[in-house]
Amino acid sequence: MIRYIRKTSGRKAFTTPLFRSATGREARLELLWGDRVRVISSNGSRWKVKARGATGFVDPSRLQTGSLLELYFIDVGQGDGVLIRTPDDKHILIDGGWPRRSQPTGKNAADFVDWKFVKDYERDNIHIDTMICSHNDQDHYGGLWDLLDANQHEELDADEVTIGQFYHAGMSWWKSGRKRVLGPSVHTSQGEMWTRLLEDRTSLEKGVSSSGNYPKLQGEWAKFLKTVKGAKTRSGSPSPVERLSHSTGTLSEYDSSNLRIHVLAPVEFEVDGKPAIRKFPDGESKNTNGNSVLLRLDYKKARFLLTGDLNLHSQTSLLSDYTGQTGEFAADVAKACHHGSGDVSISFLQTIEPSCTVISSGDSEGHDHPRPEIIAACGLTGRQVVKNDKLVTPLVYSTELARSIALGRITRVDEMRGFTGNSVAETYDENELRKLKASYEVVDAGARSAKSGKARLSNRRLAANTTYGLINVRTDGSTIMCAALNEKKLVWNVSSFKARFSGVG
Repeated sequence: MIRYIRKTSGRKAFTTPLFRSATGREARLELLWGDRVRVISSNGSRWKVKARGATGFVDPSRLQTGSLLELYFIDVGQGDGVLIRTPDDKHILIDGGWPRRSQPTGKNAADFVDWKFVKDYERDNIHIDTMICSHNDQDHYGGLWDLLDANQHEELDADEVTIGQFYHAGMSWWKSGRKRVLGPSVHTSQGEMWTRLLEDRTSLEKGVSSSGNYPKLQGEWAKFLKTVKGAKTRSGSPSPVERLSHSTGTLSEYDSSNLRIHVLAPVEFEVDGKPAIRKFPDGESKNTNGNSVLLRLDYKKARFLLTGDLNLHSQTSLLSDYTGQTGEFAADVAKACHHGSGDVSISFLQTIEPSCTVISSGDSEGHDHPRPEIIAACGLTGRQVVKNDKLVTPLVYSTELARSIALGRITRVDEMRGFTGNSVAETYDENELRKLKASYEVVDAGARSAKSGKARLSNRRLAANTTYGLINVRTDGSTIMCAALNEKKLVWNVSSFKARFSGVG
C-alpha cells in the first residue's frame, strides 16, 4: 500500500518524523510533504513503513492517498539537472550535468535518478517518460549520457533504463573537416538564422551514420546521440526523438485540465520553406546557450519556468518576439538562467517576477557562479510578499555556493626517506605521517583528463563526505513548498508560499 506524507497546520506543517520504534520518540529521519511511503504494517497507533530507503514508524494521520507535483533541482556541480515527477507518476528529466568522468565529485543527475528509483521507489528499473536535453553543451547532456550508456550501467543499481520520449533543441555540433561547427547560417529580413537543425530520429540516425551523403554530427555530441539512438521504450521499440521549439506549443503527453507544459523557445522561423532559429552575435557559446529549450510547466494555479542557459542576447530577443505576450514568462518558481551567470537581462527577470529562484550553481572557480549581482537581481526582481513584518518571498536558493576546495582521488601512498613504520601497522602518529606522501588526481569541472599531484599526509584534511545541495520544490497546485536538507541534523529547512495564477487554461 502506497501513501504520501500530508501537510498539516502548525510549525511542522510540512514535515513528520520517521520514528525508529512503534512507541519511542527517537526519529530516524524527517519526512517531507509529498514523500512516498510504502506501508509494511497498518497495526497499532503507528504504522510500520519504508520511505527514502529507510524503515521506521509514522503516525497514520500524517498520511494521504493523493500525490503532489515534485521538482528536484539536483546538485550536479557546474551544470543543470532537474527531475520532475507528476502526480500520476510520470517522470521528466531535463539535463544531467557533466559526465561522471568530468565531475570533481564523480556524480551527476544519473546517480540521483538511480537512487530515486531503486532506493526510494524500490523499483528494479528506471523509466523516464520524457528526457529533455535543453541544448548541446556537455555540462547539460553528460549526465543523460551516463544514464543511457550501457557501458556505464555498472555505476547504477537499476537493472535497466528505458526512455519514453527524447526531446532536444535542434542546434547541433556538425563536422566540417576536422573542426566542429553549428552549421550554415543565412541573412534574412528578421536577422541572421541557423538553417541546419537536427530533427527527428531519422535525422539523428543519418547524422551519426558513417555512410550516406548527409551532414555528420561531431565529437562528444555525436557520441551522446549515438547512445540516444540506442535508447528503448518500455515495449522495446526505439525511443522517439523530436526537436522542440515555440511552434511545438505544448507537449501533448502533458496537456490536461490540471497539468500543461508549454514550449516557449527556441523561437522558430522559416527560411526557404524550412525551419530555422536565430543566430546571435559573439560566438558559438552564445548560440548554444541562447537557443536553449525554454519550458513553462503549469499545474493548477502554480507555474514553473525552466530556462536552460538563456543569456542576455536570447532574453532580449524573446522580449521582442513575445511583444504583448511577455506574461507568458511569468512564474512562481524559476530556474535561474545559466547557473547564475551575469549574462542576463534584468528586464527579462522582471517579466518572470518569481516568488522563488533556484540557481543550479557549480564548484568550478573558473566560472564563479552564482555571481553576487545576480543573487541580488533575483531578489530585486522577485515577487515581494511580507507578512507580520517578515519576508515571505522572494526566495533565492543555490544548489551549491562557490567554495574553495578541490576534491582529489588518492591513487597511491609512498614512503619517504626516514619512514620507520611497518606495512602492517594499524596506526601512524603525526611524525610518521610527515614521511608519507599521497599521489592524487583532481578533475576540474568539464576537464577531459585529471591533473595529478602529490602531498604529504600530515596536516591534511580529509573530505569525509560530499554533501549535495538538492533543492526540493513541491506543490498541490495551490501551496508551493521549497525545502533543503540540513545534513547535520537531518531535518528540513522549509519555506512555503501561495501560487498566484488563475489555473491551467
